Amino acid sequence: MRNFKIILQYEGTRYQGWQKQDTTGNTIQGKLEALLTKMAGEEVSVQGSGRTDAGVHARAQVANFHCNTEKTPAQIMEYMNLYLPEDIAVIDICEVEERFHSRLNAKGKTYCYQVVNSAVPHIFERRYAIQIEEKLDVPAMRRAAKLLSGTHDYRAFTSLKKSKKSTVRTVDSIRIEESEALPGLSGDRARKLTFTFSGDGFLYHMVRIMMGTLLEVGLHKREAEDIPAVFDEGRRERAGELVPAKGLTLMEVRYLCRKEEK
Repeated sequence: MRNFKIILQYEGTRYQGWQKQDTTGNTIQGKLEALLTKMAGEEVSVQGSGRTDAGVHARAQVANFHCNTEKTPAQIMEYMNLYLPEDIAVIDICEVEERFHSRLNAKGKTYCYQVVNSAVPHIFERRYAIQIEEKLDVPAMRRAAKLLSGTHDYRAFTSLKKSKKSTVRTVDSIRIEESEALPGLSGDRARKLTFTFSGDGFLYHMVRIMMGTLLEVGLHKREAEDIPAVFDEGRRERAGELVPAKGLTLMEVRYLCRKEEK
């Protein structure tokens, strides 16, 4: 049976996340599997590199599926983009070795979270960023970002209450970039902040909780220097709030070998 790797883009606004659910067909995985099953004439299971939450977007989600078909990768991609909803697209496809698995073989991921720091709403960013009206202290957030990076036990930064799996992860970097004043907005707080998180993997809600912690530092609701104590205590209630999903986008999934094509 042939194994295909696809790279997807989707706007997650109207979907109930990546993972297929029995109670709704309105998930990314559900849409893909329904379409590919129809194309192949037999049930097709799609494996994603990770389960993005409801409302989370992706610029380069990776998935793979096994399928008996005579279609070329280009023909499969054309078929999928013809029938997928307009807010989901396959941007690349290739045939890979039988054992390739998009989740198990992933070595790292990059996410970004966007914040419009303005007292005035910005309509064209509303689906991809959250709005914070109060001025954010960027230098303080950068100090906190350094303390959140590294290899740590991130059990305080996940909503998963119990797990047999390790909660130790390595966050390679957290970058905070400030844009120029947004078009149509004025004032010294009319800016967009982009927070980029890169690491070997992320726990359930981990990026959104780290993001909430950074924003609390930026709003002077906590000190950056308190973060080591949060790691030490390992209690969810010591970390920041869970921020809305709409500001989060999966940017990249990394693999040990870039060339998996046959």
